[in-house]
Amino acid sequence: MTHAGTPIPKSAPTLSMATLASEVHWNLNRANLIAWSLRLNEGKLSAQGALVTGTGEFTGRSPKDKFTVRDGVTENKVDWGVINQAISPEHYERLVALMQAGATDKRLFVQDLIAGADAGLQIGVRVVTAYAWHNLFAQNMFLRPSPETRENFEPDWTVIDLPHVVADPTQHGTASGTFIVVNFSTRTVLIGGTQYAGEIKKSIFGVLNFLLPDSGDLPMHCSANVGPAGDVALFFGLSGTGKTTLSADPERALIGDDEHGWGPDGIFNFEGGCYAKAINLTARAEPQIHAASNRFGALLENVVLDPVTAEPDFTDVSLTENTRSSYPIDFIPGHVKTGRGRDPRAVIMLTADAYGVMPPLARLTTDQAMYHFLSGYTAKVAGTERGMGSEPQATFSTCFGAPFMPRHPSEYADLLRQKVEATGAECWLVNTGWTGGKFGTGHRIPLAATRAMISAILSGAFKDIEFRQDPYFGLMVPEACPAVPSDLLNPSTTWQKLSEYEDTADDLAQRFARNFERFVDTVPQSVVESGIRPRV
Repeated sequence: MTHAGTPIPKSAPTLSMATLASEVHWNLNRANLIAWSLRLNEGKLSAQGALVTGTGEFTGRSPKDKFTVRDGVTENKVDWGVINQAISPEHYERLVALMQAGATDKRLFVQDLIAGADAGLQIGVRVVTAYAWHNLFAQNMFLRPSPETRENFEPDWTVIDLPHVVADPTQHGTASGTFIVVNFSTRTVLIGGTQYAGEIKKSIFGVLNFLLPDSGDLPMHCSANVGPAGDVALFFGLSGTGKTTLSADPERALIGDDEHGWGPDGIFNFEGGCYAKAINLTARAEPQIHAASNRFGALLENVVLDPVTAEPDFTDVSLTENTRSSYPIDFIPGHVKTGRGRDPRAVIMLTADAYGVMPPLARLTTDQAMYHFLSGYTAKVAGTERGMGSEPQATFSTCFGAPFMPRHPSEYADLLRQKVEATGAECWLVNTGWTGGKFGTGHRIPLAATRAMISAILSGAFKDIEFRQDPYFGLMVPEACPAVPSDLLNPSTTWQKLSEYEDTADDLAQRFARNFERFVDTVPQSVVESGIRPRV
């Protein structure tokens, strides 16, 4: 395999886990991994044949427990801070010893896989797990090499995932017993103290996010699809904004639903599968995802089964609202088998504005695209997280994926600018949130309307339509959109009291301005001036 970016020694160790374990199962197929999981009581089969498992205490990622080894490779390239936490090489070595002890005389499962559909930019990944279902998850989520490739497989990176191994913060330099530690010198990821399988794929996403910028290639937390004419669309967005839903379009072929690179030859998927939110999943609203989640080979996390019928209840949130479905991308009809596409025609940034004030659709200049890419705005609504009050909560996550971006955000934003300017891609902001008032008063913008806006963008329907500048956010909004009520495009007219809309819009504008203060010295002044600012 090859990899882009910082040269890393090929002699890096893989911890020799196989020599310590009592039993090792290499590259088992889907059926055998499911059989092992059932044999070990790791999960149950749904009525449709999906493997249903629980993740225990952790039903999501543990960002406060993620660390990067600070050494000569990373010292001057990682944007150290609250998100990218440092751990010393000495503490890492102690964790290696802990993991080796945890693997001794245990049963392990190993998968040799690939991350990145572009042969010139991909990395080979060996995933070693204590759980059979974690190995199935890895097989679902990464690209699967041919049998011939596996015969001579030499991993560029190794992920060691042993949930039963718990750290001692006083000895290992961690924040708790849970740890996700990335070492770019040894090309190894250590995961312990958590059963949440998503840590496996997200750790390798972070690795590619570190490597690719060195070669001028842009890693992205986005979904991608392609139309019959070869026109590619990217969908950036945080959880709950519709990134997966909107890219799973029966009229277009799915390239991937979460992680991509933008290289010299266009877009390429990092993964070989999808990891969709399963909460309130229905065949009517999301037919492709629903079908893919209800068949043998799919993996459902924290989804509750009916004790009698074994039917999955996708509305049950008793374990978590972050229920997930993992399945190979070939479960989606008409997916792009190569995992690649041309340079995108449209770059669509999604937000779910629970304050109900941002326009549902706006065209962005390149400067505005950089501004909103760096802002990464959405709004969480009451009840989605413990401790939230009755008001929406603004969330800003740089590059729509701050927890996975090791470098300074301005590096990724500058790469986006270069790619957009070089290819002429159009940039858009699409709000899938609320209208007619904030959450609790207004209502969610209908999915059908959002789909119509996306369709209009991709069909070029706005070429003959006039645009006006939104007086509150400075965004260029179309006067009309096919199949969308005209009043929906102007959110101020959907509120009963204009003064309440103005006060709420001004409050959100102030939040944008405060958040962007940290970037004003790292981006061109034109980007700062293009941004959202409160009224004087």
